[in-house]
Amino acid sequence: MNVAEVIGGLITGLAGGLFSGFLGVTAGGVLVPLLILILGKEQHVAQGISLVAQIVPTSLSGVRNYSKSGHRISMRWLAWLAAGFGVGGCVGALLAVHVPDRALQWCFVGYLVILLAIMLLRSQRAKSDGAGDVPEDVPLSWLTLGGIGGAAGWSSGFLGIGGGLAITALMAGIAGIAQHRAQAMSLAVTALPVTLPAALLYVQQGTELPWLAIAALIVGLWIGTDIGARFANRVSPDRLRLSMILIIAAMALFMAFKAGR
Repeated sequence: MNVAEVIGGLITGLAGGLFSGFLGVTAGGVLVPLLILILGKEQHVAQGISLVAQIVPTSLSGVRNYSKSGHRISMRWLAWLAAGFGVGGCVGALLAVHVPDRALQWCFVGYLVILLAIMLLRSQRAKSDGAGDVPEDVPLSWLTLGGIGGAAGWSSGFLGIGGGLAITALMAGIAGIAQHRAQAMSLAVTALPVTLPAALLYVQQGTELPWLAIAALIVGLWIGTDIGARFANRVSPDRLRLSMILIIAAMALFMAFKAGR
């Protein structure tokens, strides 16, 4: 047993879980850079580890904390987001195995820059927390929800991330959903085993994965997500958006540095 890998997996999971719970996104967006930085994994391997670890519903603790604070989950939204996610994830994973590591790294950077632009361009009009408690007949069509889920799923399969970052950014930045509720919906979608099809495709393509490190990673994710969500419910939507913008920018800079070496 490689003890260093297990400890590294636990540390990575804790960091990813804090990120996930606090910003209401899947940990995958930060897991891939952390797995490259802490465990020294190559891009394809890091993506496979990230997808497998996120099959386990570690975000359930975060969903529970958001729900307790009044940021409810719409089952209609959840169904359409998950359906789009499943399709997009398979398409992304099938494409990713044919793309070199360096190209994937630059794609990751481009993806983060797009999400950053969406968050920066979001309308700055004041939104109270109560804006997240919109009725079930809110004008979000199945096509909009499926499209958001599909885009998130594609990013998940192609870049090896959970896709929750895209769900939160697109729901808050384009659909105009209140920040806390967008984060709650993101965690709810990714509590489902939506990364399973993409993860299986990575394994079937022969990607060798460190299973003990993944187990430690999952433990860290569960603990970190619960802690992160508790803190998020004490922070204003504006500060959450600013935190997300800063973290996305930092991740983009790090991945650009790695891709340019």
